[in-house]
Amino acid sequence: MWRFYALVLLCALAPLRAQKLGGPGYLGDNTCQLCHPTIWADFSRNPHYKIIVSAAPARQTFGCESCHGPGGEHPKKPTDHSLINRIEGRPPKVVLDTCLRCHAKDFSKANIRRSVHTTHDVVCTNCHSVHRAQTPKFLLAKQQRDLCYTCHLETKAQFDMPFHHRVNEGAINCTDCHNPHGAFNPTWRAGVRPRMVTESFGNDEACVKCHVDIRGPFVYEHPPVRIEGCESCHSPHGTTNPRLLKRPAVFTLCLECHTSVLGFGKTGFGLQSPVTSFHRIEQPQFQNCVTCHVRIHGSNVDARFER
Repeated sequence: MWRFYALVLLCALAPLRAQKLGGPGYLGDNTCQLCHPTIWADFSRNPHYKIIVSAAPARQTFGCESCHGPGGEHPKKPTDHSLINRIEGRPPKVVLDTCLRCHAKDFSKANIRRSVHTTHDVVCTNCHSVHRAQTPKFLLAKQQRDLCYTCHLETKAQFDMPFHHRVNEGAINCTDCHNPHGAFNPTWRAGVRPRMVTESFGNDEACVKCHVDIRGPFVYEHPPVRIEGCESCHSPHGTTNPRLLKRPAVFTLCLECHTSVLGFGKTGFGLQSPVTSFHRIEQPQFQNCVTCHVRIHGSNVDARFER
């Protein structure tokens, strides 16, 4: 029984471990608790609470003041926001620099300074809320999809189409495919520059994290899959066409590349041209190419992807 009480006492005293003053101008967390009791009451469930109970010396972790800066002058003039770093409302660069003091070591944030979000002044506090988070994980200001939809209205509309990835249903999240903090240069569709799409496995597209059967490598590759990526045929967010295809009829999608135009088809880029005496495109049986070319993403046994 005495061990139980000792454990309770240890937990009660844990917040005091980082209460020591960290240097000139620092007050310590005891002073912060007096004026901000509501924030302090819930802070023990916050991932940043580890700053308070850290075993590191006070000169390395300052508790509340590790983010908000020295608060020595703040109690004297509480309404003067220039005396304390409130984070919210600060210039984007100041917010980013403050957060990256600790989070720069995360590999997922290696490209944050050159990401599309950062270059458009979308920084940490636009998506995260440290003290009033709506989601315990990642401290998001809203549910993830609602947060992304705040800016990406076109994408929101695509997810309402008849055929879509089930983000609205909660089956997947935006971050299953995208890294909002910035991604490395893609190995596919490089000229189009996919928007912060995460890479999977051996620098493959994020799609193959779920669709592992089409990853390959195959003996006979379908070039667009490797070079242009899945988006050459599919609309990943949503579309009115089955299988998220860009066009309603399969053969019209294939004919974007496999045409008989002089200098483009078989004689141009080595592509098999279906417009021959055998392939009668006007006949229904030839309008669904994957009826015969079943391994359209790649095959290990047939160069025409027929098996």
